[in-house]
Amino acid sequence: MYTQLTEWGIVGVVPPFVGSKPTVSRKTGHETGEVTGVTGQYAHNIDAKGRLFIPAKLREELGATFHVTVGQDHCLSVYSDESWNAFMDRLKELSYSQIKALRPVFANAADCEPDGQGRILIPATLRQYAGLEKEVVVIGSFDRVEIWNARRWAEMENEAFASGALEAAMESMGL
Repeated sequence: MYTQLTEWGIVGVVPPFVGSKPTVSRKTGHETGEVTGVTGQYAHNIDAKGRLFIPAKLREELGATFHVTVGQDHCLSVYSDESWNAFMDRLKELSYSQIKALRPVFANAADCEPDGQGRILIPATLRQYAGLEKEVVVIGSFDRVEIWNARRWAEMENEAFASGALEAAMESMGL
């Protein structure tokens, strides 16, 4: 069920759920310059050393340093400095007992800077948490990027489409 992708100079196996033409949108607030939407879906391979290529459009969104940590549903969340700082600001309003529940987020967070080829090194503990072995999907997810095990993402995406959960969530938000 996988197809061969050779566009954009990438050669590799692509899961059938990944579109052939990724889109990334940088929509900014008029006065603040705040990023209000990171989108797109990209299939890539993580190498034996734990390095993952981050597409140029997403690197533009994320800036020079990325903050990578555990995410929900066993993916990795990747934040720009701006998004990470906004996340930290929200935590200032919480009690210490609420913040304690987030210890794994901070204990496993890593600051990553892309190398000359646009790759970041993902620490082994984060790769293990997300089940990243070879085939991964990198997606834009509003104010962050998420890195998924390709099979797990396909299951999540297929379930969202098949169950009607996506439509229900959009409807409940008035979208």
